Amino acid sequence: MVSATVIVAAVVVLFVLTIVVKSILVIPQAQSAVIERLGRFKGVAEPGLNFLVPFLDRVRARIDLREQVVSFPPQPVITQDNLTVSIDTVIYFQVTDSRRAVYEIANYIVAVEQLTITTLRNVVGGMSLEETLTSRDQINGQLRGVLDEETGRWGIRVARVELKAIDPPPSIQDSMEKQMRADREKRAIILNAEGQREAAIKTAEGQKQSQILSAEGAKQATIMAAEAERQSRILKAQGERAARYLQAQGQAKAIEKVFAAIKAGRPTPEVLAYQYLQTLPQMAQGDANKVWMIPTEFGKSLEGFARMLGAPGEDGVFRYEPPAPEPGLSRPEEEDASVADWFDTSTDPRIAEAVAAAEAVARTEVPPPAASAPVAAVQALPPAVPQGVQTPMPAPQPVQHQQHDSERTQSITPPQWPQGPSGR
Repeated sequence: MVSATVIVAAVVVLFVLTIVVKSILVIPQAQSAVIERLGRFKGVAEPGLNFLVPFLDRVRARIDLREQVVSFPPQPVITQDNLTVSIDTVIYFQVTDSRRAVYEIANYIVAVEQLTITTLRNVVGGMSLEETLTSRDQINGQLRGVLDEETGRWGIRVARVELKAIDPPPSIQDSMEKQMRADREKRAIILNAEGQREAAIKTAEGQKQSQILSAEGAKQATIMAAEAERQSRILKAQGERAARYLQAQGQAKAIEKVFAAIKAGRPTPEVLAYQYLQTLPQMAQGDANKVWMIPTEFGKSLEGFARMLGAPGEDGVFRYEPPAPEPGLSRPEEEDASVADWFDTSTDPRIAEAVAAAEAVARTEVPPPAASAPVAAVQALPPAVPQGVQTPMPAPQPVQHQQHDSERTQSITPPQWPQGPSGR
């Protein structure tokens, strides 16, 4: 009797425990459960503690509400240019409605996979191989739009679609590698040619700047050399002119002294004949003078000369009488005002300024090739005077040493000799 009571009590306790277990349902976070009562949808159990009616309610399916990642195996797809490529896709989706995910589609994973394959073939079928390889973002956007629209009624939201790999056939890959290699070689050749072109341009620019600077230096040197030669010729000509003038003055002075001495001595024809005979050896010293003839009428010539220029003295001898000096006549040794500027050796101010500017430019440090300051400085110089062309010169003023020469010349002017026999 006791054992039967114990058995009944144990069965009651077991029954109660079973009822309690079937009445309590604990759902983890980020999950949900579809509850059916007697085979009909009752509701969706939220995460946490839920109570069920024992033996009437049951859990149809547990749904993971987190975002899921599904990678589909590579699928062969034919492009517009009839090339078969293998495309591997990855889909990121999330269940937003557990009831629709359970009752609207039998297996939403397979459904998403098949929908992705068909949509991918439709999208890639309208593109060429090159467009397929370079339009991944466009393909991803089209796939996501189509999948999100179709899977919305299943309670699924497609967050992202990515193409993991697009593998063309091996023959196409080989052709693409050759094309890429050819493109790289082409770019390398182009870059090499551009480098050589830039180097040639830089070298030509450097040579151009060098030639310009050399031409500027040669131009400045030519200007300075021409100016120096011009100044040298001018000074040399002025010196020769002054020297000839001074030599003429000296000769005039010497002649004047000689004739003054002759006049003062009142020579007779015998003296003139004696001077003439002393001059004959000097006249015969030339290399071409092999024979010299003395005229037979020499004495008569001297006598006629003395009668023409002289006057008979008390002893009957004709003697030379110098003429009376004419008043107002200048002496040969005196300088004329018209030739006073011959001895001016001062430099033309314009020429001196041009030479100074050329020397300043020549001493200026040469700037970098991009600069053009020396060219402007050289262009600012006055034009060089060509050799042999006479330029108008301002009338030079007599210098101090010329006045001293004039004074010195006047100081050595011989005194006026008295005329006549009493002058001796």
